[in-house]
Amino acid sequence: MLFIPLSDDNPLKFLRYQWVTVGIIATNVVVLLLQLSGLGLAAGTSFAVVPSELVQVGIVSGSARGPYDVLPVPEAATLITYMFLHADVVHLASNMMFLWVFGDNVEDAMGHLRYLVFYLLCGIAAALAQTAMQPESQLPLIGASGAVAGTIAAYLILHPRVLVSGFGSPPSCSWC
Repeated sequence: MLFIPLSDDNPLKFLRYQWVTVGIIATNVVVLLLQLSGLGLAAGTSFAVVPSELVQVGIVSGSARGPYDVLPVPEAATLITYMFLHADVVHLASNMMFLWVFGDNVEDAMGHLRYLVFYLLCGIAAALAQTAMQPESQLPLIGASGAVAGTIAAYLILHPRVLVSGFGSPPSCSWC
């Protein structure tokens, strides 16, 4: 069954405002607007992780010239930049909806800086896992799904019994 989170019953306890979560969402929206208005998907894929290119340069040896590259972006940098690229508005909205509902409480538990580092490390780990599973792939990897999945996992560990309401969840679901 499809589950789209809309809210949780979990107020912030330590922070006054979830600046990092909002900043990540705003950055993702601005980057998508740049993609749609002028940067274009072709140039955007230069900032995507391409597993075969990452393997080719050994992650840190510079930039590889792949079939989708328009700009010479170092492959190590793409481990961060890919998280802020999305294919379309639906892709962005689905990732950011999960981040909005779960990210604030993880940020509240970790603090702003630790949460930002955690979020980025989750995204990097996701890209490296994808690269390890398909090292020959030339398909660009974009999106915040890996970083958001790490955030959701942290939320579930930190708050296993909090009621999360959403579209598509059964009425008595505490976390489905």
